[in-house]
Amino acid sequence: MAREGPNWEGLLKWSLSHSDGTNTSRNLSEEDRRWFMEAMQGQTIDVIKRMKDITLVMKTPEQVLESQGVTPQDVEDMLDELQEHVESIDNANDLHSIGGLAPLLDYLRNSHPNIRAKAADVVSTVVQNNPRSQQLVMEANGMEPLLTNFTSDPDVTVRTKALGAISSLIRHNKSGIAAFRLANGYAALRDALGSESVRFQRKALNLIHYLLSENHSDIGVISELGFPRIMMHLASSEDSDVREAALRSLLDLAREREEKPDTSSEDDDKLKQILQDRVKGISEMSLDDLGAAKEEKELVDSLWKACLNEPSPLFEQGLLSLPGEDAPPPDVVSQYFQPPLRALAANRNPDPKPENGKKESPLLLGPGSSA
Repeated sequence: MAREGPNWEGLLKWSLSHSDGTNTSRNLSEEDRRWFMEAMQGQTIDVIKRMKDITLVMKTPEQVLESQGVTPQDVEDMLDELQEHVESIDNANDLHSIGGLAPLLDYLRNSHPNIRAKAADVVSTVVQNNPRSQQLVMEANGMEPLLTNFTSDPDVTVRTKALGAISSLIRHNKSGIAAFRLANGYAALRDALGSESVRFQRKALNLIHYLLSENHSDIGVISELGFPRIMMHLASSEDSDVREAALRSLLDLAREREEKPDTSSEDDDKLKQILQDRVKGISEMSLDDLGAAKEEKELVDSLWKACLNEPSPLFEQGLLSLPGEDAPPPDVVSQYFQPPLRALAANRNPDPKPENGKKESPLLLGPGSSA
């Protein structure tokens, strides 16, 4: 189902053969006009028609497609094209109107894992920053297959794509967040953090951070579910993004603990040991790596102060800001241009005494002023 691109070479040759850039435009013959219009119309894609065609294929039973020689790879290519079309919010909303949303959600239950993963990718694009499509997916019960794939699919790629679609579906969507919480979504996120897939961990951590920023009271929920110890483990991850996200969540928990101190001394000791390890790791970084770890350094320092009520060793060692990091950018423009008032002030005669001891008369304006 690969799409052929426009015959740009043929159109270019035709255009050059009818103009050398110097002569004035001339009327086209009827034959030339007809050829040109057919060439352009042949390359014009009717997006809604293509989406309807794809919808028809999605509605066709899998056995029928196989009997017609349509392979799973063909279906993936078709979903790739659909994803391009629904990047437009208008097209994404039209997908429901032409009957394409329901069969797309059905593809989340397809027997082929690559198709399930790609379908979740398309759903994520449909609902991203799109309240109307978010509502339509919720009304079509689209959360259910996404949660099923996220929590229990045997393929980790399918689970990761489903989590990405859920993140897009519930972002800035109060009803979606409520449905996710009621479906025991936090427990599923806890299980995701225990995965060996770094990408899966990243997506779970990012969603946790967003949910806590939207519902600060949920910090108590994740504390009861045992998230703090999992975050401490991930704070030593080899992946920098996972480390930063885990440290960010630990900082949120530490600030909450300042209001409700209920963390055991054992957890305090473990967290202190992790922070000491991170300080040591940061201290041994090269200059290039130190520059890239700016956010991690700030998180370690803030977490150290929040938990231990003292400046971190990073501050004492001067590693929080490298030479030149906080310096203002060089002033290049002022070397070639000065604002008029500044230039006038710079060129003013610094000597307050007028030349030859002659005092100038003040200039008076208005009626009766003397010359």
